[in-house]
Amino acid sequence: MCTSNTEQHNQTGVTEFQLRGHSEDPDLQPILFGLFLFMYLVTELGNLLIMLALYKQNRSTKYDTCLMELSEDPDLQPILLGLFLSMYLVTVLGNLLIILTVSSDSHLHNPMYFFLSNLSLTDICFISTTDPKMLVNIQTHSRAISYVGCLTQMSLFIIFGCMNDMLLTMMAYDYFMAICQPLHYQVIMNPRLCGLLVLVSFFLGFLESLLHNLVGLPFTNTKNTVRCFVGAFYGFLPLSGICFSYYKIVSTILRIPSSSGKYKTFSTCGSHLSVVCLFYRTGIGLYFSSDQTSFTRKGAVASVMYTVITPMLNPFVYSLSNKDIKCALRTV
Repeated sequence: MCTSNTEQHNQTGVTEFQLRGHSEDPDLQPILFGLFLFMYLVTELGNLLIMLALYKQNRSTKYDTCLMELSEDPDLQPILLGLFLSMYLVTVLGNLLIILTVSSDSHLHNPMYFFLSNLSLTDICFISTTDPKMLVNIQTHSRAISYVGCLTQMSLFIIFGCMNDMLLTMMAYDYFMAICQPLHYQVIMNPRLCGLLVLVSFFLGFLESLLHNLVGLPFTNTKNTVRCFVGAFYGFLPLSGICFSYYKIVSTILRIPSSSGKYKTFSTCGSHLSVVCLFYRTGIGLYFSSDQTSFTRKGAVASVMYTVITPMLNPFVYSLSNKDIKCALRTV
C-alpha cells in the first residue's frame, strides 16, 4: 500500500510516495529481505525450468490425461454427484463458520485460534483444488484433464496440503509453549512471530510444489533422490516436531498432582490431536497407495478420504470438542 507524502510538490511536479513495510523492526528487515529474495529466485528458476521442459516437447503433442473414477456404474453417478457436492458445501460453510467465529469474538484473538482460522482457510483452498473438477467430471461424464490443468491442480494441492501439515505442527508448538512454558508464552508467541510462521508455511508449501514439479520434468535424473528428500523433510520432520511437542506436553501433564487438573489441561489439545491423527492416517494411506505402479480403486478411496473427508471433519472436531468455540458459536 502507498501513503502520500505530506511534503509539497518539488519543482518538477513529481509527488513522492512511501511504501508501507511488513515490519518496522530493523532486526527483522534482513530476514524478510533474504526470505522474499529467495522466494523470488526460486519462483523464477522453477518457472524457467518448466517452460524449458515444455518447449523441448513436441508442440503438436496433446497433453491430456484421464482422471480415475470411483465407479463406472452410470446409475451411481447422480448419487456420487449429490454426495460430493454436499460434502464440499459442508466443508466450505463449516470452515467459513470457524473463521467468522474466531474473527468476531475478541476472546479468541490469540495464537491458537489464529492458527486454527488459517487452518480452516487452508482446508477450503485444499478441497477447492480437486472437488469442483471432480464434480464437473461426474456431471459431464468426462475424465479428461489437460496437462496444464493437471499441473496446476497438483501444484495447488501440494501447496495447501503442505500448509496443512505445517500449520498442524505450529499448533502443536503453540500448545507446547502454552502448557510447558506458560510464563514465556505471551512474549514468544507474539502476533509478529505467528504471522511469520504462517508465511513460512506457505513458502515451504510452494517449495515442495516446485520440487514435485521438477521431479516430473523430462531432463530430471534424480527423481528418487528428490522424492526421498521431500518425503523426509515434509513428512518425517513435521511429524517428529508434533511427537516431540506432545511428549513434552504429556510429561508436564503427568506432573500435575490433581486428576481434574490433568484432564482439564489435556482436554485443551484433544481436538488438535484428533485432527493430527486423522490427517496423518489418511495422508500415510494415500502415500503408500500412490507408490504402487498401478493406481487402484483402493487408492482412489484413500485420495477421497484425504482430500474430502479430512477437511470436512475438521470443523466438527473443533466445534464439538472445544468449549471456547462452542460458546462463541452461540453468539454468532
